[in-house]
Amino acid sequence: MFLVLTGCAPKPLPPVPVVNAAANVDYVADVQPILNKRCVVCHSCYNAPCQLKFSAYEGVARGATKAEVYNAERLEAADPTRLLIDANSAEAWHKQHGFFSVTDNHAAEGFNDAMLITLLDAKRKTPRSVGAYSPEQDELTCPKDRDEIAEYLDEHPERGMPYGFPELTESEFTTIAQWLQQGAKGPTPAQQAVLTSPSPAAAAQISEWEQFLNDPDPKHVMTARYLYEHLFLAHIDFKGTQKEFFELVRSRTSSPHAIDIIPTIRPYDDPGTAKFYYRFRKIHAAIVHKTHMVFPLSPDELARIKSRFIDVAWPEAPHITDYDPKRSANPFVSFVQIPAMARYHFLLDHSEYIIRTFIRGPVCKGQVALNVINDHFWVMFLDPKYDLSLKYPNLLAFNTNNLALPTETGSNFPAYRLLSDEYIKRAIDFYKRREGLYAMIYTDGLGYDAIWRGEEANDAPLLTVYRHFDSASVHKGALGDLPKTLWVIDYPLFERIYYALVAGFDVFGNVGHQTNVRRYMDRLRVEGESYFLDFMPKSERKKLFGAWNKNLSRLVEDKLYYKPSSMTTAVHYASGDPKREFTESVIRNHLLNNTGIGFDPINYFQADEKRPELPVRYESEADYIQAFRAVSVPGTAFIRTANGKQSNLAYVRVRMPEGREDVVFSIVINRWHDNVAFMFDEASRLNPAKDDADFIFDFVGSYPNILIDLKLEDAPAFFELIQHYKDTPEYRRRFFTFAVNRGDPRFWEAYDWFQQRFEQMHPFEAGLFDLNRYYRVAFQKEYDRESE
Repeated sequence: MFLVLTGCAPKPLPPVPVVNAAANVDYVADVQPILNKRCVVCHSCYNAPCQLKFSAYEGVARGATKAEVYNAERLEAADPTRLLIDANSAEAWHKQHGFFSVTDNHAAEGFNDAMLITLLDAKRKTPRSVGAYSPEQDELTCPKDRDEIAEYLDEHPERGMPYGFPELTESEFTTIAQWLQQGAKGPTPAQQAVLTSPSPAAAAQISEWEQFLNDPDPKHVMTARYLYEHLFLAHIDFKGTQKEFFELVRSRTSSPHAIDIIPTIRPYDDPGTAKFYYRFRKIHAAIVHKTHMVFPLSPDELARIKSRFIDVAWPEAPHITDYDPKRSANPFVSFVQIPAMARYHFLLDHSEYIIRTFIRGPVCKGQVALNVINDHFWVMFLDPKYDLSLKYPNLLAFNTNNLALPTETGSNFPAYRLLSDEYIKRAIDFYKRREGLYAMIYTDGLGYDAIWRGEEANDAPLLTVYRHFDSASVHKGALGDLPKTLWVIDYPLFERIYYALVAGFDVFGNVGHQTNVRRYMDRLRVEGESYFLDFMPKSERKKLFGAWNKNLSRLVEDKLYYKPSSMTTAVHYASGDPKREFTESVIRNHLLNNTGIGFDPINYFQADEKRPELPVRYESEADYIQAFRAVSVPGTAFIRTANGKQSNLAYVRVRMPEGREDVVFSIVINRWHDNVAFMFDEASRLNPAKDDADFIFDFVGSYPNILIDLKLEDAPAFFELIQHYKDTPEYRRRFFTFAVNRGDPRFWEAYDWFQQRFEQMHPFEAGLFDLNRYYRVAFQKEYDRESE
């Protein structure tokens, strides 16, 4: 990893001696695989230290910069620096955006003084990591020359690259050094053609899709625009291809000419040309999981889109609209001519992908969206047959101003309006009108049938959201125990969340832009929770909302605004726990048959169900499930203690005897928040006594905080430790005999196993994990572990 801390006195650095290679070092075959395994794990997306991205040669050649992407005090929006979008060459990045090379060599023959090799060599000279390493939080210098590198290494000789992790092997180091010595050349033209050209299977489908998207008929033009605005972040997978992904872009050129991308900030920004084309650009950079949001396209999907959008009557004569900034930022205005039913069905058909974009894009550090949600909740959807915005279009047409989003002001939200409640008040006004209409129309209330069940087996009518501090993950089905809060999302809410957090959000925007998006999202969260509460008995709604949002001042309560609907519920409850009764009935009687969504067999507990004791032995999956259920009880000492920002997510390997596949699972810590209504001082609203843990036989999230490597015979001791944990040095020592510390010389061996297993389990969904949030302390003394 390429990052440095402020240093002191400069000290000249000698160049690194390099033995010339007997043969050419090939970037594609020899270098990129090393970068993927050892560098991309921290240097990708916007949170890459110094914006140095190793995921593609274009990022390596671009180099680094001192400019920050994440800046909470930025008064003016920054120029975007999106790799492969905002500049077309290393020279352009250096001249126009202030980046500087990390591969240039000015040393004599037989030596190399490139910044990259200097930092790799520093790790070899001082291989032991000492102290704490937090790449996203440490104050970075990002050296632009050898004088600044000298200052850094003089002050911190132990902080070479990889930052806080073991050094490269001798073979890996030599390959990188000799490649740099040969001029740090990228892919050959022939290799680049292979990297960027679609396979025949993909090319045939691309031709059909581009023909559809670029049809000049107004219906097709507006449909294509709607699809693009919702798919601009997607990693598109064409049916029948082998791990070949594409992104949908707007280009000045049509096929078969080379793509000339139009680099707008937002997908609804004016492209600046009367004629442009939707094109599919092959993704040739390394796939990192945190941005890998797969969207399948197939002939069946094209037929479904045509039936939803093209083969139906529109409420207005189809016509092509302009890209007026304010109108384009409001999907209820820009797409009013497209039937709302078609739009909502598209969102429901791809609910998991759309919700995932809220959580994993367009930022790689979810500080805006994520401290406004709870650590664990479930999302359901209002069935289109019961959504009154579809039955009565005037609910949307007469409220376009109330449905406007703060993102309509662009990336520079005026500083004098930083804490303006204008858009929140408009959203509350819409909420009141909506609730009034529902109470008037549904005099008997809404019942179970009003929850969307899905139409096909692969639909996702219920989703689990896990927050892992400043990252999160989305999963089909009901994972975990019954959560504190649940949401029900209808069409107007679905579309507004997407356009606020995804289509309209600019990670390079100023503090006003980011603050107001976050505050507006708080309001939308309340709507999602309140639409679930509409299914509860009227006498229970305010009590439940109060339990979900504790210790709020009157001022904050007014801004959140929740008033129980006057609409009754059509559900007849038989128990004193309507939240549980309703949710269990929806899953058991509605979702299970349609989509196979059932209760989590590991983490879900029926009312008053007792937790089991730890098993005597660990031989079957059932034994591990019993252990998980025994130790996940809320408020246990281990769960209370694992409460830091980097104590949210662990991956565990259990080594089984030869001939049996090793067991792997995730431990997810869910923190209890009394409320999530404030931007600051989150710690004061946590209640560790109510924290719990979920155990999942799969990989959850993108940012593991710790890897745990057990032998089968260690399992009883590990679970006993978790169950009886005490926050003492001895118990910490015992825990870290199982955990893989970042300073452990065997760290990369452990990491590689987890990464390979992830790719084996999920060949299309997997991507490289991110290690920027790995447990930060490198031990200064070894915790003894038995040899393998």
